[in-house]
Amino acid sequence: MTEWLGLPALASAHGGQIDNLIGWIHVFMLILFVGWGSFIAYTLIRFRRSRNPVANYTGVKSHRSTYVEIGVAVVEGIALFGFAIPLWAARVNRIPPANEALVVQITGEQFAWNIHYAGPDGKFGRTDIKLIDSQENPLGLDRSDPDAKDDVTNLNQLYLPVNKPIIVRLRSKDVIHSFGVPEFRVKQDAIPGFTIPIWFVPTITTAEMRTKTGNAEFQYEIACAQLCGLGHYRMRGFVTVQSADEFQKWMAAEEEKLKGESDIFR
Repeated sequence: MTEWLGLPALASAHGGQIDNLIGWIHVFMLILFVGWGSFIAYTLIRFRRSRNPVANYTGVKSHRSTYVEIGVAVVEGIALFGFAIPLWAARVNRIPPANEALVVQITGEQFAWNIHYAGPDGKFGRTDIKLIDSQENPLGLDRSDPDAKDDVTNLNQLYLPVNKPIIVRLRSKDVIHSFGVPEFRVKQDAIPGFTIPIWFVPTITTAEMRTKTGNAEFQYEIACAQLCGLGHYRMRGFVTVQSADEFQKWMAAEEEKLKGESDIFR
């Protein structure tokens, strides 16, 4: 269904359900478009002035239009209660346990995405607004907190393991942003004052997608889908999906960097 809809390549476990829903909505809308268009054309011809020079105040007594309207309402009800609400409930309410997933905190700001991993201990360190430095410490991470010593932070570059549930906790430092990765079929607003979770399972690595698309430069892109200021156009991030081993090697390398930095400032 992805092909005839013109959607980006699919790279998440739940994306097929999203595509099916979008496909059925397009089918229903096509039926409505053809139906209502035909009805309008019929009325223009049937009740043209040359055929009806004098107005008929009695009107049409048939109940066909009522039946058609009921049919439209039924179809819309099926689309809403049979497809949309169950899918929404599955994506929002059935978040996997944190111990079975990779949890990442992503904080949007004008005009960047701050990526925060808990590190090997699985605990996110304390942050403090007083420690925020736009260049060195945009999240205000308190490295004196034991839970923060192994935390890995990154800017605009999200690394993920393939075929593992990912829980993203979205935040914002300033205005409303929107985290969206089209290939994963996820998009969620990041609202100041709230931490909003979304989850998905990436199924195709970046290397595999480059082979599949024939584009050696392909990258999964994080797009901000909310107009968040004059620099909105340059608020871009990128996702690199790796094998489990590659991801562990990347995380180990980041941990080594942290140890090296702590040795320098000790």
